[in-house]
Amino acid sequence: MENTDRNLAAALEKGLDDAGIRVSRDAKGQLCYYLQQLSKWNRTHNLSGINDPLKMLNLHLLDSLSLLPYLEGRSLADIGCGAGLPGLPLAICRPDMDFVLLDSNGKKTAFVFQVAAQLGLKNLQVVRTRAEDYASENQVAIVTSRAFATLNTFIRCSEHLLAQSGRFLAMKGKFPEDELKDLPEDYCLVAAHTLHIPGLDASRHLLDIRRIT
Repeated sequence: MENTDRNLAAALEKGLDDAGIRVSRDAKGQLCYYLQQLSKWNRTHNLSGINDPLKMLNLHLLDSLSLLPYLEGRSLADIGCGAGLPGLPLAICRPDMDFVLLDSNGKKTAFVFQVAAQLGLKNLQVVRTRAEDYASENQVAIVTSRAFATLNTFIRCSEHLLAQSGRFLAMKGKFPEDELKDLPEDYCLVAAHTLHIPGLDASRHLLDIRRIT
């Protein structure tokens, strides 16, 4: 187990360097712990189709952290967060921001709540609910999702969470041309970013969508 932990820490260090991501030593330790717990819980709770933490590193963790350069504002809502992706790794690396993670799956939200508590993350709230059923007095600067649904569904079920000047950051695989044609008429694509994930040979895109004013 000790060798496995060292291998994971070394792989994380290299992956972060390759991605040009700079985080604190404490954050690196917390990211490793998250991967270890995800692998452990996954054996009995089926949180992910991948169980090897080294594979989770590229496919889940580094993929999630690719959002870091695009985060602006002080708050973010992660819709359909599943096992905490991308919200929990982002909360580790951005302690200056507030995060709310939403998912209707009880096993997955229980996992995220447990890990966040064990890591002492004070900037993260986990809520077991569907996005469309979640009501909050405080709207957020960013609403994001990781392959949650079509862009139209994603926006319509969560637009009540977004501040008037806020942004939707939708993580997608292939560039979703057909989905963009079906955007709600009061929203537009502001920017599309091609994401390059170390060790991941797959198409990844981040779409920045905002209200038309």
